[in-house]
Amino acid sequence: MTQLDPRRLIPRTDQLLALPAVQEQRERLGDKAIRVTIREIQERARHGALGPDQVPEALEHALAAQATTSLRPVLNATGVVVHTNLGRAPLGAGAVAALVAASGYVDVELDLPTGTRSKRGVAVREALRTACPAAEDALVVNNGAAALVLATTALAAGKDVIISRGELIEIGAGFRLPDLIASTGARLREVGSTNRTHLHDYEAALGPETGCVLKVHQSNFRVEGFTAAASLAELRVLTANRQVPLIADLGSGLLEPDPVLHVEPDAATSLTEGADLVIASGDKLLGGPQAGILLGRADLITTLARHPLARAVRADKLTLAALEATVRAGSSPVTAALHADSDRLHTRAQRLAEAVGASVVAHDGRVGGGGAPGVPLPGWAVRLPESAAALLRAGRPAVLPRVHDGACLLDLRCIPEADDDRLLVAVRAALGEQP
Repeated sequence: MTQLDPRRLIPRTDQLLALPAVQEQRERLGDKAIRVTIREIQERARHGALGPDQVPEALEHALAAQATTSLRPVLNATGVVVHTNLGRAPLGAGAVAALVAASGYVDVELDLPTGTRSKRGVAVREALRTACPAAEDALVVNNGAAALVLATTALAAGKDVIISRGELIEIGAGFRLPDLIASTGARLREVGSTNRTHLHDYEAALGPETGCVLKVHQSNFRVEGFTAAASLAELRVLTANRQVPLIADLGSGLLEPDPVLHVEPDAATSLTEGADLVIASGDKLLGGPQAGILLGRADLITTLARHPLARAVRADKLTLAALEATVRAGSSPVTAALHADSDRLHTRAQRLAEAVGASVVAHDGRVGGGGAPGVPLPGWAVRLPESAAALLRAGRPAVLPRVHDGACLLDLRCIPEADDDRLLVAVRAALGEQP
């Protein structure tokens, strides 16, 4: 009697697709991804790695564990609050809820009472004006670089952009501000020197070909010693007399002064001191999604909003929703991390250290994202062997520590206290301890 080949007992694709557990995953993962997983499980069974009767359960487990994105959540234990490599600002609960609400059909450009088309971003612009009363109007685009490109294109294409040589900075990933501005068709008119630029340097450069004066915050470095720079208030007198727009690119996104970040410029103060237009990022100190925020004179905002380039850099509905929720809330996880209580951080670090037999050391966090360079955020870190770092990064959940001076340091400043137990599990796994 011929023995039946066990591979013929492997469930067919249509049978597996019909399983209730598989049906539940179809909306989340899609048919294509599910069929790929089915073929992988069937192939394992054909090679003897699974018995035919194990295929349904193996498929259910594989689909349940399958993520819908390759991006992995990470517990940020570096102490760097706005960590560019980790997506900068983590969103608050209100912003996350707004994202979910905006994920379907929403009235992003529709006036529901009349059924007619409306303007995009009206609500978030109102929220920004309320949060920053010094601004007559606001505009939101898709990131900070886009905001600068739009402003210089609309106000200075074919003309001069006057800027101090000490402010020709390079931002992340090697992008240099001079190259960015030159791409708009504007001409850079450099004045002063690397360390000293005076008001008379700007005055000498102003002329009929001037499109705007640009003042850029040196957000990711500091120049100390024999230095000089013209203030916004001084420049305001000069540019107002010549009817030339004065733009301040702040970068970090602080809307109002923060005592913890006393060296960081904010939009309200910059506008009050004389800037006609302020540029800021949404995903840094503001704590919202990636966005470029323009605040200032209503006529300049109107000019920018009507420029053809504004269409190419406009923000989508998800960004608008999350940014509005963040601005209206007035606080975010970034705010909480910046103002974290040092004693509470020490208590949490001590609890983790005692649970895994480690020590606690003093550790200064950082703002990150080009904000408040050199300003320490005093706190604490759990000191582990350096070898634990790679295992923590590869674990589930993934944990990003700081590797410094031959040690793996875990700073809990940016980790929500609700995640302390998850962090403990990850650390024990990295140290080879049983849960």
